[in-house]
Amino acid sequence: MNIPSTRPNPLNKFLKMESAGGILLMFAALLAIIFANSPLEPFYNLLLETPVEVRIGALHIAKPLLLWINDGLMAIFFFMVGLELKYEWLEGELQDKRNVVLPGVGALGGMLVPALIYVYFNHANAIDIQGWAIPAATDIAFALGILVLLGSRVPASIKIFLTSLAIFDDIGAIVIIAVFYTDNISMTALSVIALCLPVLFLLNRFQVESKSVYMLLGAIMWVSMLKSGVHATLAGIILAMFVPMRLDRRPDYSPAHQLEKDLHPVVAFFILPIFAFANAGLNLTGIGMDQLLHPVPVGIAAGLFIGKQLGIFAFCWLTIKVGWAKLPTGVSWLTLYGTATLCGVGFTMSLFIGSLAFEGGGIDNTFDERLGIIVGSLASGIVGFLILRKSLGKPAVTANS
Repeated sequence: MNIPSTRPNPLNKFLKMESAGGILLMFAALLAIIFANSPLEPFYNLLLETPVEVRIGALHIAKPLLLWINDGLMAIFFFMVGLELKYEWLEGELQDKRNVVLPGVGALGGMLVPALIYVYFNHANAIDIQGWAIPAATDIAFALGILVLLGSRVPASIKIFLTSLAIFDDIGAIVIIAVFYTDNISMTALSVIALCLPVLFLLNRFQVESKSVYMLLGAIMWVSMLKSGVHATLAGIILAMFVPMRLDRRPDYSPAHQLEKDLHPVVAFFILPIFAFANAGLNLTGIGMDQLLHPVPVGIAAGLFIGKQLGIFAFCWLTIKVGWAKLPTGVSWLTLYGTATLCGVGFTMSLFIGSLAFEGGGIDNTFDERLGIIVGSLASGIVGFLILRKSLGKPAVTANS
């Protein structure tokens, strides 16, 4: 008789790790850099430049594979982000407005100061200045992945603060993309989106929970966004706002939260690693001081590493000192500073905003952008980890240790 093994499956254990998504993201980025600096580089570039076309009657969409990833797969990522924002605001941590002030103000400082630092280095060049929003972003998957490496010594209040700050950061990124990175607006395409909104409103009003109906309307809005000049990924955010949070007939069930949970493994273990692999390929061959000291990578790296920690910590310190908020429970000033430093890991969202800022801007801008993001994120991750390890002390010893 075979007795089933009680030993946990290593793969399942890995997938359940909170840091698994961040680890996979790091691996994908590292793999892209290896490909870009090896004899495989021509094949790497050929893959990303592969033309992919879809035609249905008069509707024709033709893009290289890289843009299908950035415009298509990332729309699913933003849809999940929208669902998370809705859940956290209505029923999650941000429902308690006492949890809103400190991370909200911190996120504001963490976007404003890095952007100003970048502008300081790049204000003289009309093309380079377009990347001002690149260092304003925080990559929550990377940041949480690094935080979890510290184990049980990390208080829950820090995780809540970091996650809440990243939520406000995402809201800021969405606004920036919608307002500053749109061009050649097509009113005809926007009118199609406008027609979809009342239909979505009625679906929400009558608590329709069919995923296929929402996905169909989401696809229509995505194509319309693509043709409108407004970035297509915003269709995911709009769609998420109309997915019902609760059903009168099933008050214990949340369609929006359930859909977000269903999408999370797809986004964390498929979409974001593919995005990282497609966008992180940086050829370091022949790199010299001219490239390292170019205003674009310097502005991005300084914005992420210096601007993030300075902006978040200073704004939080001021908010606490004037009595608008309190330090999170069990958190010292040094721990708060380490967390602010960790927010300088801007990898995924920074790469995404960079792809919009320098779209068609030339290979030099793409190289400079990736170099600055990698240097700034790497420095922030390492220094933030070291500060937190120092401030949090030794991990607690358990009975099973």
